[in-house]
Amino acid sequence: MDGSNLPERQIAISESAARRVALLREQENATDAFLRIAVSGGGCSGFQYGFSFDDTRQDGDQVFERDGVQVIVDDTSLDLLNGAEIDFVEDMMGASFQIKNPNAASSCGCGNSFSVG
Repeated sequence: MDGSNLPERQIAISESAARRVALLREQENATDAFLRIAVSGGGCSGFQYGFSFDDTRQDGDQVFERDGVQVIVDDTSLDLLNGAEIDFVEDMMGASFQIKNPNAASSCGCGNSFSVG
């Protein structure tokens, strides 16, 4: 089986998130960098999200783009992020990247950690 019949895995990047990544790249003078999102074990709910700027792609990285901004997710993390939307939200509590993840059965109050069913 070559996997060609499997549905394509995707994440969405909001316009607000793309604008914020572009601004941060400019502020950091890192115009060639992309935002890497990774899921790792830990956090108060079992898995936690990690955000970092990176300029090196690894085997298995998947690239998602909006408005010239690239977001990279490794293959293993994408299994847990498939169908998620990456957003940047500013409210009275502050400003942060947020992930609306349909795979999360529950999440912690801060939104940085989640569990799967």
